[in-house]
Amino acid sequence: MDAGLFAQYVVIALAVVVSAVVVAKKQFPGGVRRLRIACALPLVRDGRPSWMRRLGRAIAPVPSASGPNCAGCDSCGPAD
Repeated sequence: MDAGLFAQYVVIALAVVVSAVVVAKKQFPGGVRRLRIACALPLVRDGRPSWMRRLGRAIAPVPSASGPNCAGCDSCGPAD
């Protein structure tokens, strides 16, 4: 396989992966959030190197408040 063909395969593979990530985030946001949490938790535990903890914090989703009147999305609070 020559270098040009290999480069084409790499570009197509990257396009497929990016497309799959976008579709997963749009169609399955809860599943993507759980997957990110599952990947990040082992990385941020005590005793891990600092670079690994930084990577885990980058992977982890933004924390969200729960419960009534959490002011997180303006759709579950009391009506004005």
